[in-house]
Amino acid sequence: MLRKLKLMLAGLMSVSMLLTATACGGETAENSSHYKSEDEVTLSAPEEVDGPDVDIQGQTIHWLGTYDLNPSNNQDRSVALTLFEDVYGGKVKWIQCTSDDKFDVLTNRILGGDPVDMFAYEWDALPNGVYKDQYQPLDDYIDLEDEIWDDMRDVIDMYEYKGQHYVVPYSIADPLLITYSRAMCEENGLDDPYELYEKGEWDWNSFMEMMKTFVAAGDGTTQRYGIAGWFGQAMVQSTGQTIVKFDGEKFTNNVYDSRIEAAQQLMEEMKSLQLYDANWYGNFPEAGNILFYGMADWSLGASNAKNPDGDIMVVPFPKDPEADDYYLCANFGAKMLVKNSEMGEAVGTYIYCERLAEYEEEYKQAAKEKALIVEQSASGITLAYKTEEQYDAIMQYKEDTIPVFDFGYGMGSTMYGEGEYTYETRGIMNNLMDGVLKYDDVDSWAVLRDNWSAAIDDVLETYNAALAE
Repeated sequence: MLRKLKLMLAGLMSVSMLLTATACGGETAENSSHYKSEDEVTLSAPEEVDGPDVDIQGQTIHWLGTYDLNPSNNQDRSVALTLFEDVYGGKVKWIQCTSDDKFDVLTNRILGGDPVDMFAYEWDALPNGVYKDQYQPLDDYIDLEDEIWDDMRDVIDMYEYKGQHYVVPYSIADPLLITYSRAMCEENGLDDPYELYEKGEWDWNSFMEMMKTFVAAGDGTTQRYGIAGWFGQAMVQSTGQTIVKFDGEKFTNNVYDSRIEAAQQLMEEMKSLQLYDANWYGNFPEAGNILFYGMADWSLGASNAKNPDGDIMVVPFPKDPEADDYYLCANFGAKMLVKNSEMGEAVGTYIYCERLAEYEEEYKQAAKEKALIVEQSASGITLAYKTEEQYDAIMQYKEDTIPVFDFGYGMGSTMYGEGEYTYETRGIMNNLMDGVLKYDDVDSWAVLRDNWSAAIDDVLETYNAALAE
């Protein structure tokens, strides 16, 4: 049941956006038409919102995370936290941890009875985190029939496990995209991938042809490459297929799927033609010798700043020519309800507030306005920015594409983990996604697949046994 709630806010409210800082460089904000300043963005909250009929006044969620949900350094509260505090009267207390010790802290607090209620969703949460008894379902605390969840329903249903919802995503986050320079495409007589995408012609074939043409047109003094960055995972998932499939009742090994094989063979061809640059780049390279850059959208701001004359744009990964849709490799915004927590209603309400911030048009516009603010150094040098065209395109991609999640990433360190970043110590999923590109001693996808298939079966046996209990 819903009730109408009065939102009493003093002053203005804005969305807190996390922008990745990079080394100084690029044009200043004064010389660019891309930007809005902080003073140009004044965002008022609506007088009324619809929300769940709960009474959590005075309750505090203990949030275990590597970052604080509360504002610091004069930052504004997020929309979600503002709603949670000012409408529902809840509070969030931060329990600090690091990326290295967060799971140890979580386990110790659960076993020791120390307060911990909410934890960030990560791929390992399902099924491994549930298997390890770290989380509890959210079904009793979130009304998933509310229309506010309609746009996320397919993703929510994808995560249903043992008939319950331990993960309730409220947003699509960190989409893996192809970043490129329109200026470079024009200089080399190449089509604009964004225009190809709009015509439904941005697929593996056009992608490969553009890279081959670009590399072949080099003058021989500088090595050219077709692409750098995070690539293998998104390429495989552009088929819509996953290494591990889940029908709601059983996990199955899908490593022999023909479309996965086709994606891997495409990467074999890229390796043989030296189209892939395996070096790490934190943004679209400014040297002009790499045509495409695969990375999540967090790198876009710095890519713009580093390439102010490049006319930078992004598109989804190219479509499998045999697929009917574009599939998106991405993360999902979600929070987990920790095992033994007695604050399920408060955590469920906070998650609802996160969804409301993603759903209501005024809040969405607020997020856009904040995303278009330039990030500058103290001396006024541009560090990062997004253009309105880029922002709108990314939002459209999230609506037009089908997000993919491979449960193989949620099955512990044997399946997913970098280890010492060697073929012998990395997780199975890591090797399967980029082994044919990165390792000279990996002869082919067929050999790689056969080497690891039995190990996948062993892992699945453990989780299928847990499903049967």
